[in-house]
Amino acid sequence: MKLQQLRYTLEVYKHNLNVSEAAEALFTSQPGISKQIRLLEDELGIQIFIRNGKRVVAVSEPGKQVLQIAERILRDAQNIKKIGAEFSEQDAGSLTIATTHTQARYVLPQIISEFVTRFPKVQLSIKQGPPNAICDMVMEGDADFAIATEEIDDYPELSKLPCYQWNRSVVVPDGHPLLDLGRPLRIADIAQYPLVTYEFAFTGQSQIARGFIRAGSPPPHVALSAVDTDVIKTYVRLGLGVGLIASMAFVPEEDSGLHLIDAEHLFEPSTTQIALRQDSYLRGFAYDFIQLFEPTLTRERISQILYAPINEDFSI
Repeated sequence: MKLQQLRYTLEVYKHNLNVSEAAEALFTSQPGISKQIRLLEDELGIQIFIRNGKRVVAVSEPGKQVLQIAERILRDAQNIKKIGAEFSEQDAGSLTIATTHTQARYVLPQIISEFVTRFPKVQLSIKQGPPNAICDMVMEGDADFAIATEEIDDYPELSKLPCYQWNRSVVVPDGHPLLDLGRPLRIADIAQYPLVTYEFAFTGQSQIARGFIRAGSPPPHVALSAVDTDVIKTYVRLGLGVGLIASMAFVPEEDSGLHLIDAEHLFEPSTTQIALRQDSYLRGFAYDFIQLFEPTLTRERISQILYAPINEDFSI
């Protein structure tokens, strides 16, 4: 049995049983992949894949168990490589972070700048997407960890490192009636206008949805939803509706023509978290990046959370 055979088998599964696509992703030939999988099946004495002629159509029951173990073996093999690299090249390697647009645009720039200065030999990659997509990247091994808020708790398989809390504000263009209220903003005030906000705002149990429910207000008319906060502000500026955004995503010197109205009293705060696999092996510079992002997350604190019993609560 070879690691290459396990890698080929897992790649076919990840490409919806399409051997041609798996071969393309691995920069090898379709016959080569098929041959190695057949050799593995012969050695194990089982069929991992069910075939119709030459076409793979399903995964057998024992094949499902093989795939689970193969994924774990390949992750462990990668962790072994990381351990070797940790002691041979302590300040070089790669780090892939999956995060949302708001974090990448408004929180991470200064942290990344300092990290790159400290570790110029580390190849840093930032992948952006909605919260569920970036958590999937971590689950599938395409990112070392994810930085997000919404939907991250929907992934119990991931360990979470709580970081900081934040809340939301309303953003409106010049001359908007909400600027003349003369009192604190209410949910009913927001509900009078079309809303421009995040695409996950009214899915699941987001704090935005909960805020409207607590106020006894039906969900507002969402004129536009987007992942990108800059897109939201662009359409608010065009008069499409009032925006509801993370307060941190408003920069007065950059957001001319727009005004921020405090709405933090209307919604419960949210906690940004770092999510990573429980079997992750973090290089030394990964610990440094996390501590730059959240100074209270020392190496000891991270290890305490990663290896704690599954039901222990580390929320802030």
